[in-house]
Amino acid sequence: MEAKTSRSELTRAAILDTALLMAAQDGLESLTIGEVAKRLGLSKSGVFSRVGSREALQAAVIEEYDRRFVQEVFVPAMREPRGLPRLNAVMRLWLQRAREVEFRHGCIYCAGAFEFDDRDGPLRDLLLDGVMRWRGTLRRSVLQAVEAGHLSADTDVEQLVFELDGLFIALMRDARFLRDERAAERAWRAYQRLIDDYRGPVPLPQEAHPA
Repeated sequence: MEAKTSRSELTRAAILDTALLMAAQDGLESLTIGEVAKRLGLSKSGVFSRVGSREALQAAVIEEYDRRFVQEVFVPAMREPRGLPRLNAVMRLWLQRAREVEFRHGCIYCAGAFEFDDRDGPLRDLLLDGVMRWRGTLRRSVLQAVEAGHLSADTDVEQLVFELDGLFIALMRDARFLRDERAAERAWRAYQRLIDDYRGPVPLPQEAHPA
C-alpha cells in the first residue's frame, strides 16, 4: 500500500511539474487533462484520478506555484533580521528566483494577472490571493524597516510597495520580451536607488567633548 501511495504521489508531482511549465509558457487556459496526459504518456483517467477536473488542475498549479515561491523567497528571507536586511533578502531572493525560473519559463502571477484581469471566478481569486499575500509581505518588511529606523519615518509605505512590485513587472518584460541580459542587474540597481531615496537622514557624527 505504501509503495502504491508513493508512486501515486510521484505521478502527481510529475503532473504538476508538467502543468506548471505549460501554464507559465502558454497561460492557465492552455491546461487540459488530455494535453498533460499526452506529454507524460499517461491516460486521461490516470491524470484525472490524481488531480480531478481541468479546473482542479488549474487551481492545483496556482497553489503549487505559490508554495514554491514561498519556500524559495519568503522562508529564507524571514531568517534575516527585521528591517532593511530582511527587505534586502526578499528582493535578492526574488531576483534570484526570477533568473532561475521565471526568465526561462514565465511567471504565473504576471501572466495570470493579465489573463484573468477581466474575468471573475475561483481561479482569479486564487491568483489575487497569491499576489496580495506577496504584497503583504513586502508591506510588512517595509514597515519593519521604518520602525527600525532603516527607512525614513515619513515613508509612504503603499507607494514603495507599488514601486517594488512594479520593478518585477518591468523586469519580466525586459528579460523575456526585450531579451535584455542585464535586466536583473538593472532591477537590483533600481531597487538600491529606491531604497536610498527612502532612507532616513544620516546622523552627523557627534563631536567629542572634553572630559
